[in-house]
Amino acid sequence: MAHVSELISTDIDSYLKSHEEKSLLRFITCGSVDDGKSTLIGRMLYESQMLFDDQLSALKHDSKKIGTQGDEIDFALLVDGLAAEREQGITIDVAYRFFSTDKRKYIVADTPGHEEYTRNMATGASTADVAIILIDAEQGVLTQTRRHSFIVSMVGVKKVLLAVNKLDLVDYSEDVYRQIVSDYSTFAESALDIESITAVPISALLGDNVVNRSENTPWYNGETIMQYLENIEVQNRRKQASFRMPVQWVNRPNSNFRGFSGLIASGETKIGDKVRLHPGGKESTIESIVTWDGELQQASAGQSVTITLNDEIDVSRGDIIATPTDPCGVADQFQSRILWMSADAMIPGRQYIFKSNTQSATLTLGKLKHRIEVNTLDHLPAKTLELNEIGVCNISLDKRIAYDSYANNQTLGGFIVIDRLSNNTVGMGLIDFALRRSENIHWQKMDVSKESRAEQKSQAPKIIWFTGLSGSGKSSLALSLIAKGAHLLCDDRANLFVKNKTVMMTKPPTLPVALEVRGLGLINVPSVDEAAVDLIVDMTLSADSRLGGHKMEFFGIELSCVKGRGFHGLSDAITVWSKFGGFQHL
Repeated sequence: MAHVSELISTDIDSYLKSHEEKSLLRFITCGSVDDGKSTLIGRMLYESQMLFDDQLSALKHDSKKIGTQGDEIDFALLVDGLAAEREQGITIDVAYRFFSTDKRKYIVADTPGHEEYTRNMATGASTADVAIILIDAEQGVLTQTRRHSFIVSMVGVKKVLLAVNKLDLVDYSEDVYRQIVSDYSTFAESALDIESITAVPISALLGDNVVNRSENTPWYNGETIMQYLENIEVQNRRKQASFRMPVQWVNRPNSNFRGFSGLIASGETKIGDKVRLHPGGKESTIESIVTWDGELQQASAGQSVTITLNDEIDVSRGDIIATPTDPCGVADQFQSRILWMSADAMIPGRQYIFKSNTQSATLTLGKLKHRIEVNTLDHLPAKTLELNEIGVCNISLDKRIAYDSYANNQTLGGFIVIDRLSNNTVGMGLIDFALRRSENIHWQKMDVSKESRAEQKSQAPKIIWFTGLSGSGKSSLALSLIAKGAHLLCDDRANLFVKNKTVMMTKPPTLPVALEVRGLGLINVPSVDEAAVDLIVDMTLSADSRLGGHKMEFFGIELSCVKGRGFHGLSDAITVWSKFGGFQHL
């Protein structure tokens, strides 16, 4: 069972090649505090003969000095390397260890069981294929056991190995084992999204059913821990998913090369494939796939590459390169599940920093829909989340991002919540789906042209030219119309020209947009740049008893003209004229 091969001494190259071709399994150990997680991993490393002589010697020395097993080896010390961990006898940080057998390579994450360090456990679970959940045979299923199981299910781990540990303390009782398995199965079936649960009775300290089958459990005929890990089939969900690559860096070593570097999150691609850039939505084709060792014809999930495109497209850090046949969603509002990791309670409505792979945005937490009670799995009303609590709420971002639901893509569907003041990670979240209003509402161009405004308001814009001697009342009349919503084109000087058989007026380029008012000086008013002249108001001619008009000719084109001097109601008359197109309505 242990990884021992004659090729190491006879043909090292062949050994290394065979080692590279082995499949890799990532798993975690989790459960309540002091359930034996670190001891189990230490026993696996010892039994797989992955310890050097100096490591084994140091382990024996440390076991006698600070261990908890008397003269025996304390296997927990292999992974509990922090001084605080050894002093307290508990795991605090996530410890990653590598080992292998003849069939497989393994990366195991030893996660803390203490409630205070649940955030560290969630970090280790986020990349695992299998979860080994340990239960102390003397304690049974505890609150932390349920919490860890729920987190395992939440982050997408589908296979669970239930290790009922410390059976030696209950005389290897089958009844105790069966009762614990029954209690856990009842809990898991009612709430957890897990494909399979396999139970194994073990003693991590003594090695029962860890690598070899134990004679102390003749009533158990299933696989040992190592047999389960060697034989379990785990689908590579990342390679089976659609192609996604978050852009980490725009690679521009010289003016002749522009590529986009990043780690392929899922799927595979090759030269010539069409891709779509998110959130912009532009499409192109892959020109080349560049690595440190040279160019590749194709690349798949887990590889770090630089992709060049056939088209010059604006791409920056945070963008997602995806397949156009199954593109990412783009939205700025989501329903999410959140695990709160801070001693300071979550504050709905407060702004935090949202970070998912290479994408960042300002996040506003909405009101909680409910909090999940890990013991009963009930959905309870809550206004906030405390440390290690799990809840469901809506979130909104200050910009649209590319996303996949966490169920479909863990890389694009997961995010962390960062406090803006302390810069500490205070929560982790999983995107369930985008809110419909975020996908149905699209950004619209806010510029309103003169034509569109006139159409919306059922208005026909009219340009009026006031002419007359100084002091005839031109400025006063203009101010009265400006107060009613009119705009100014120019004052004192104007340029006249003909365009499409229409007399046009524009202000000189050096003339400020202002109106000179006697006693006040120049006053800035709303303005326009160019317009057709519709009406002339001649302040040199006295108005008749009835409002009437005559014609004035410019450049061979006749324009309507009104005698304006002495007519005190002219401002209202012009307002009516501009609305109805003539004075006959007065």
